[in-house]
Amino acid sequence: MKTILSFGLLTALTLFAVGCTGTKHTTTIDNHDAAPSPEMAKYLLDSEPEGGQEVIAVRESAKDDEEVTIVGRIGGSADPWVDGRVAFSIVDPSLKACSDIPGDACAVPWDYCCETDKLPGATALIKVVDENGDVLKADAREALKLDELQTVVVHGKAQRDAEGNLTVLADRLYVRK
Repeated sequence: MKTILSFGLLTALTLFAVGCTGTKHTTTIDNHDAAPSPEMAKYLLDSEPEGGQEVIAVRESAKDDEEVTIVGRIGGSADPWVDGRVAFSIVDPSLKACSDIPGDACAVPWDYCCETDKLPGATALIKVVDENGDVLKADAREALKLDELQTVVVHGKAQRDAEGNLTVLADRLYVRK
């Protein structure tokens, strides 16, 4: 019994220590060749909007209810998606995902575990909203054919909470290829 507990503890510690050096992750959603539905396609732009600023710059300058165009990569945590909503977090492109670091075989590179000290000031929450300002009810990955680490250019209105966190109520977005 003692040997089994020791082995279990050793296994858990080993998995914890591996952290960002595990195997590469592959996404489980693989329908990005299919077009979004017409009701979702209207939120996607065919060309990149002008005037896009990176996340850190928008966090520093945007006022509540100001129109913004923000550029970032989908990520910032192991699960950057909001369940049942077309909402997700993005990270400033100046931060390196683990997959951007040669030799790093992180299983979840979009969590930016190698940049945790910079992450709090370099993220924004994106909520795609309808004409009434309601967040769309769908899975963002399925609805807009999105994946972790894709770069998106989002247009919408800035919202601030009491802690200064930035949310963008998006009316449209462009996915960089």
